[in-house]
Amino acid sequence: MEIHGMLGRCGDREVFLGFACARDLVAYSFADVLDETTGVGYQRRFSKEHSLEFKRYIQTEGATSIPLTFNLRAPTESWSLERGPGKSAVLRLPEEPAQVLVQVDGQHRLGFLQTSPIEFAFMTYIGLSVEEEMDVFRVINGKAKGLSNSLIDFTDARLIGADLPKVKPELYVALRLHEDEQSPWFKRLDLGGDKTVGTKRIASLRTMQVAVRRLIRAANWSSPPPAQRIAALTIDFWRAVAFILPEAWAAPRSHVLTKGIGVYALMSFAGHLICEAQKSCDSPDFDFFVSHLSDFVDRIDWSNLGPLHGFGGAGGADAALQLILQIRFSSLERYHSHA
Repeated sequence: MEIHGMLGRCGDREVFLGFACARDLVAYSFADVLDETTGVGYQRRFSKEHSLEFKRYIQTEGATSIPLTFNLRAPTESWSLERGPGKSAVLRLPEEPAQVLVQVDGQHRLGFLQTSPIEFAFMTYIGLSVEEEMDVFRVINGKAKGLSNSLIDFTDARLIGADLPKVKPELYVALRLHEDEQSPWFKRLDLGGDKTVGTKRIASLRTMQVAVRRLIRAANWSSPPPAQRIAALTIDFWRAVAFILPEAWAAPRSHVLTKGIGVYALMSFAGHLICEAQKSCDSPDFDFFVSHLSDFVDRIDWSNLGPLHGFGGAGGADAALQLILQIRFSSLERYHSHA
């Protein structure tokens, strides 16, 4: 298949501009959607509703679209680009359709157009690496409707690489909670990609990242420890929560324990416990957290109909934390009075 077009520059990148019908573009392209099981890919999960809405629109009179954006990954035998006079060029693709073009922007526009003869303008980068694709994708879609903040965070972590613990410790800790087999949150955070069928995603990566910031702030470290140490503390804390509240942990839909308000409030409380441990020269580990949480935390009704029902936002999380602190104080006061 030959597509005649032009070569030029878009900003600081060389691109090929051309036109082709939707069915051909679908046949020769794919969306590199994030597989949350393997961590491969970077695109958001496919939205049938979004794609159907565009298909209905593009079939109406006067409908149009901005150019689709692709990337031809490192040159292979499956495609070639022949430069002509001036800026003209010919893109040659295999006779039998193959997934040669990576959909950097346009997966929902092409999603349900597998047999459509409608012609589209398109632009394709030439030879971008996967990391460069991700960077372009983030710039183009950073504020796009429906794009998960967690997906932006996850691709951000991949682009930062080994420096993540120093550059964004809160994101590093959130990912450790998701990736460490010792963590109760292992493979249970929503990263914004394709989910494995049957798993229970009970909070998003963005929610956990914000919660880690709350923990760090409440811990009030004069000099914060390495992100690896914070991650270990956080995993121990949640292990203790799941150990003491097994029923609530096992039923996330009917309890606020693992929802935004519960995660935010508990992570702030974890910071308070760490701060107390520093003052008393204790070592905040799993046993430490079990000892302190078991004094009161099972006295709180964590169900959706409990006292934390209706709390929302940062202000609601702060109010929920105060409620937790009050219940803890009342429980400890009763123990001392009884003694």
